Amino acid sequence: MNKTIKRILIGAGGLFLLLVAVLAVHIYIVTRPQRITPNLREMARIDIHQPMTAEDAQRITAWLYQEQGVDRVLVNPATRKVIFTYFPYRNSAQQIVRDFKASFSYNADQILPTRAQMGKSCPVL
Repeated sequence: MNKTIKRILIGAGGLFLLLVAVLAVHIYIVTRPQRITPNLREMARIDIHQPMTAEDAQRITAWLYQEQGVDRVLVNPATRKVIFTYFPYRNSAQQIVRDFKASFSYNADQILPTRAQMGKSCPVL
């Protein structure tokens, strides 16, 4: 009887160590910094601090789609938020925002989420 219990405990301990090793490898793979590759896509948000109309939203959308690297744009005139995805291999969010501010006369800022905001939910919305 003691021999059987000893084998079960050794087997359970070995399985536990194997699962801990798998978890450690998974955490390493998920949390390591991503290299900027041609297929990497990121999301950015611009908050506009003044009223805007639906026509303004259409102009902003059209302008952002012409920027290099931008592939998807959402502009909400009610909340005055501009959300876009881009390929950092081709352009940077900071450059897109600088060009945006130079092209439009809006008082606008790029939103950079804190670590706490990143942990809670999607900080872009």
